[in-house]
Amino acid sequence: MLRCGRGCGCGIGWLMEICRLIAAGMLGGVVGAACSAQNAATLAPTPPMGWNSWDAYGLTINEADFKANAAVLASIKQYGWQYAVIDEGWYLQDPFASTTETQKFVYDQHGRLIPALNRFPSAANGAGLKPLADWVHGQGLKFGIHLIRGIPRESVRDDRPIADSKFTAKEAADTSDVCPWNQDNYGIRDNAAGQAWYDSIMALYAGWGIDYLKIDCISDRPYKGSEIRQVAAAIKKTGRPIVLSLSPGPTNLEHAEEVGKFANLWRISDDHWDVWSHVPDKTKNPPEGEFPMGTLQAFDRLEAWQPYVKPGNWPDEDMLPFGNLTPHPGWGEARQSRFTHNEEQTEFILWCITRSPLILGTNLTKLDPFTRSLITNKELIRMDQGTLSSEPVKNLPSGMEHVRVWTAAESGWRGTGPRYVAIFNLDDKPVSLHFTWAQLGLKSGDQGAVDVLNGFKAPKGVEKTLPAHGSVAYRNLEPLVGPK
Repeated sequence: MLRCGRGCGCGIGWLMEICRLIAAGMLGGVVGAACSAQNAATLAPTPPMGWNSWDAYGLTINEADFKANAAVLASIKQYGWQYAVIDEGWYLQDPFASTTETQKFVYDQHGRLIPALNRFPSAANGAGLKPLADWVHGQGLKFGIHLIRGIPRESVRDDRPIADSKFTAKEAADTSDVCPWNQDNYGIRDNAAGQAWYDSIMALYAGWGIDYLKIDCISDRPYKGSEIRQVAAAIKKTGRPIVLSLSPGPTNLEHAEEVGKFANLWRISDDHWDVWSHVPDKTKNPPEGEFPMGTLQAFDRLEAWQPYVKPGNWPDEDMLPFGNLTPHPGWGEARQSRFTHNEEQTEFILWCITRSPLILGTNLTKLDPFTRSLITNKELIRMDQGTLSSEPVKNLPSGMEHVRVWTAAESGWRGTGPRYVAIFNLDDKPVSLHFTWAQLGLKSGDQGAVDVLNGFKAPKGVEKTLPAHGSVAYRNLEPLVGPK
């Protein structure tokens, strides 16, 4: 039997050899779908964990500030944090300007976006972001960037030649297609010239050494299935393993199969910020959207997407807007997160037990002790990274009308039921909990469970008062029989 790199005889090596033969043109057809699934699962076997610049810096991140944040991320990489991502605007000479023209985009001779040297000086002499990517890799991390889908308007205006092709920008651009909330680019036609455009930019960025690509205005408002397929095909041609993240949300459930086939994570809500609850006003003209997505509304959204969570496929409830959101957050004034500590804890536990990607939005150079305690809690991270499935508990006892309970099963756990139980108070006032595990449809032995935040044991059940918007998470110390 061909073995995987671990030499364990697990059979993965056989599938990898099939994939190699397909790439060489020796096999094809239905086996290709198996390889696609295997590649996705290998590339992102657990929910991606990392940091993104948007929530603290908006368009304004520069090389020095990025390195400072990445250095802090590297100091906690032993907990699983690995992706350092520059969000929108790394190609703008003046990110504070108000128009495309005055922001002064920077392109190469083929119309591809390249770093602004006044903000990323290591990109001099045509180096692009490769020196920065090399530095990130040297810290033991992985490097990511953000793009808006499509082709820059200026590249089309100048009809620049598309690298390594016979096409030009005007042949690739769909000038009738402009992102409704970002006017910088035109969409891409579903033709050979359009594919050549995406092939050219992915070749450039893969050559820099990127490991993660967040591409925006593609998974909703509008949903662009043709461009998702083009981007995925272009990444595949580079031969470099690059995690593909689609934004913004909410991605419609009807697209679950397609996004799961071509991407590793995709946004399931509009931009999420430090807001406990936001109920859109549908009486307005036009009706209000779900921006900014609230934590309270995320409970139902995450539940709806649970059937599609699996290795290589991670429905994404967006970044975690914790702690210090300065100096220039992507929304609102510079501030300390509006979340109370209870709300921040609830959000982190919810993201973990539902196996959502964990992407920090805080300014890591000003990381506060409470946020640090959450994001370095090994049990919470194990809940996100080491569980196989999660689900809400239904039919809760009387008195828990404003309470949600989730359970998660752990990989390698020999019990027949959930390994973790998380309890959330969604009410605006405290709630007293008095129930046994059996009342939740769970059974335990004498050891019961332990609170993963303070180590206190709960042998037979829970006797606890949760504050408004508060939460608690337990790890079972011995097998529980799952929900009835």
